[in-house]
Amino acid sequence: MRILHIVGTVSPAAGGPSEVIRTLVRYAPADVESEVATIDDPAAPFLAKFPCPVHALGSAKQTWYNPALSRWLTANKHRFDGVIVHGLWQYTGYAAWRCLRATRNQPATPYAVFPHGMLDPYFKRAHPTKHLKKSIFWRLIQARILRHARRVLFTAEVERDLALETFRPARWESLVVAIGAEAPPPNTEDLLLAFFGNCPQLRGERFLLFLGRIHPKKGCDLLLRAFAALAPADPDLHLVIAGPDPTNWRAELEPFVAKFGLTHRVHWPGMLTGEAKWGAFAACEAFVLTSHQENFGVAVVEALASAKPVLITLPINISLEIAADNAGLVEPDTYEGVRKLLEDWLKTSEPQRRAMSAAALATFQRRYDIRKNAETILRVFAQKSPQTV
Repeated sequence: MRILHIVGTVSPAAGGPSEVIRTLVRYAPADVESEVATIDDPAAPFLAKFPCPVHALGSAKQTWYNPALSRWLTANKHRFDGVIVHGLWQYTGYAAWRCLRATRNQPATPYAVFPHGMLDPYFKRAHPTKHLKKSIFWRLIQARILRHARRVLFTAEVERDLALETFRPARWESLVVAIGAEAPPPNTEDLLLAFFGNCPQLRGERFLLFLGRIHPKKGCDLLLRAFAALAPADPDLHLVIAGPDPTNWRAELEPFVAKFGLTHRVHWPGMLTGEAKWGAFAACEAFVLTSHQENFGVAVVEALASAKPVLITLPINISLEIAADNAGLVEPDTYEGVRKLLEDWLKTSEPQRRAMSAAALATFQRRYDIRKNAETILRVFAQKSPQTV
């Protein structure tokens, strides 16, 4: 079976969808061949490291309309048994809808759509102007793209149910498919060396790890406020905020850190990848993510795979599973909620932390190991009994 993934970009800085595709390709069943079509610039340096053939059909000057992708799909669709479109609101989905339908000479190529949280009603509240524009696009194009898809794939039942609240009409054939992450490399000492090479000042220190985009949606401001309030109670605890900063929000957050005299205890190593990323998970005391919206949270699952307790907020759609498994702590995405997350963590005993670490690893192995979940996702075109909503 040959599967094509279509996505706007496979840049590592793009976060979730890009990482999901990487892991799906890497752990695809032996009889599945994967390719990717993107609107990336063919000269982008990250393309060379991707684990399967990538057809980069964009340019350095990005525009929404990309006829090169349509031409390529029309010429190549016969080579694929199915296509998975990652994300919404881009030309990628429109091109799939237009180009993969049946013609006189060729049958239709089935496609599925992975929204990756982009149907969450959070965005309706947080960005009302953008939502108005999307509502127009929804009625003109996006609703049809989803209605004609073989499946619309959601990573959790919560995400599937929330998606019904955002736009009308909301008609599609849904399927809940747990994604996940890969297990960390086994060479832990090398991973730690890579991380401390980026953050030598943290060698021998205790710290909580935030790993994700430095963006208002991720609630970094709430985390910093809560950390500042509780820092005197545990003067040896540090906080690492690692990730890309696409809006330069760090420049607004750092004065707050300095105001409370915590510059030496809050660290900003930038985006961590590869062994340095896994080393950060291995070295931290616990992982923390305080998002206002997160359909899945790949970094949460990577922390679980590293046997680290996770301190997360309720809008992360797998939070109920985390709480049920005692793999971490869960609270609302408010200042009070985030402060309670940290307070409760500081109160836990060593035996409680060890039990939570063991539960974190067990949760990963049972629910989110991509080596097990990839086949279910990639067999989506063989599914015969979808749940229609």
